[in-house]
Amino acid sequence: MGVLDGAALAVDAETVRAAIDREVVLVAVADDRVLGACVLDGREITTIAVRRARRDQGIGTALVEAAGEHHTGNDDPLVARFDAPVRPFYEALGFTIEPADEPGRFRGRRD
Repeated sequence: MGVLDGAALAVDAETVRAAIDREVVLVAVADDRVLGACVLDGREITTIAVRRARRDQGIGTALVEAAGEHHTGNDDPLVARFDAPVRPFYEALGFTIEPADEPGRFRGRRD
């Protein structure tokens, strides 16, 4: 939760606990320290965060790649909804981007 809170994401602890119970939280760890986390709902990335000091080191990319492989055998695309500042991150990972219904938000899809 510290990584998600540090990223100022609007996700509550109960949502994360439920995702952990469903085994749909991916965590990047080094030296017993959580560096990043990705919460999934099926093939949708609902939350992803990396410690500020560890950004731009491939951790977020590795989490998205792991999310894409999480449900092997499922041909559905990987999707995400996100704010404008992280659009370049998703574009660099090959997501097709389009505006979402909410102002300033986008949705991405990667087949």
